Amino acid sequence: MQRGIGALLVAQEPSYNRWHEHIVALAARHKMPSMYASRIYAVAGGLMTYDASVPDSMRQVGVYVGRILKGEKPADMPVQPTKFELVINLKTAKALGLEVPPSLLARADEVIE
Repeated sequence: MQRGIGALLVAQEPSYNRWHEHIVALAARHKMPSMYASRIYAVAGGLMTYDASVPDSMRQVGVYVGRILKGEKPADMPVQPTKFELVINLKTAKALGLEVPPSLLARADEVIE
């Protein structure tokens, strides 16, 4: 028995972002559930995304700049996201014939309808 690909996971790779609309369109054409690592994909019609919050990361950058200007060494400051966001596109889920569990929708930071 031959098995096909059942889902798609697009990793966080900034060079992919310029192709996000094409990647989402290909997944839709093949009716493939897909998860991405950047919010722009869900806005373009991707099923769901989970990634670091850009506004929170920018706030963290501002805090770090202040600490550096006060003399703290950048090498002593950990750089890692502190907040992540789950975005679910319900329109895409419906087009794929998927029912998103209410418990997952309740956890989502944003639901696109």
